[in-house]
Amino acid sequence: MKTLSSILTSPALMVLLAVGCTSSYKHVIIVHGILSGPNDLQTLSRFITEEHPSTKVTVIDLFNNMESIKPLWKQVHGVGKVIQRIMKKSPRGVHLLCFSQGGLICRGVLSVLPNHNVHAFIALASPLAGQYGDSVHFLCYNKFMQKRISLCNFWNDPHQQVKYLKHNNFLPLLNGRKPHSKMAGIGFSCLLLALKKFLRIKKLVLIGGPDDDVIIPWQSSHFGFYNSKEAVIEMRKQRVDTFGLRTLDARSDIIMCSCSGVKHSEWDSNQQVFKRCPHTNQLFDQEDADTQEQLL
Repeated sequence: MKTLSSILTSPALMVLLAVGCTSSYKHVIIVHGILSGPNDLQTLSRFITEEHPSTKVTVIDLFNNMESIKPLWKQVHGVGKVIQRIMKKSPRGVHLLCFSQGGLICRGVLSVLPNHNVHAFIALASPLAGQYGDSVHFLCYNKFMQKRISLCNFWNDPHQQVKYLKHNNFLPLLNGRKPHSKMAGIGFSCLLLALKKFLRIKKLVLIGGPDDDVIIPWQSSHFGFYNSKEAVIEMRKQRVDTFGLRTLDARSDIIMCSCSGVKHSEWDSNQQVFKRCPHTNQLFDQEDADTQEQLL
């Protein structure tokens, strides 16, 4: 089974962060993926600041390299504390730009932080609906591995859903398929609180592609996933909406972009990513509109 790796973003994608007047930019928080760290994202950070010097960019310097395989709730707790401190200094809000496994960490942060002010959650090639491949459920679906290995926290075996729901202590909680024990409240009240927190975001941007050779299925980056027959059920065809996707979609606040011909390790060098996703401009056009409204 291939190992998830952290990815940078292409210079083209960074145009997402470079639309509109300079004074309107929100603080950008970058969360790296597995087996990676902030040093791997300096190109991304430098590109943003060189294009728009007034843009504040923070690359989270936690759980780097081998530390990134620690259980995801531990990472959510640590990263969440840092993000919360940044948000307190950013009353106009922030953007989360999260890569690969980092997208799942950001999902966790959004489900537990009270009164967060995240404007846009941008998930780039992230296994948001889980990861599958060679059968490793016999390794992952037990307390020992759930408390030690991040990959097991989002391993989603479509043929072992009973074990997945019973033993996986991360992804089913984020998806609202069982009570969220990591936050206040119990039972149904937990699910409602997590839903409310997630829906505070203004835009959800999902970027992935069919030639990603790590995310399985690649549609997981768009919240699609396998059914028991390994047929992919796309996000908009899923009947159950337990954590707010349908609500966001009804608000026209989900932006989905699919780029073919891009492998998981190539997102940082492919100049066509943004050209294939011109509609993502609306994210920052809206930000400018909000700024103008505040000035009137």
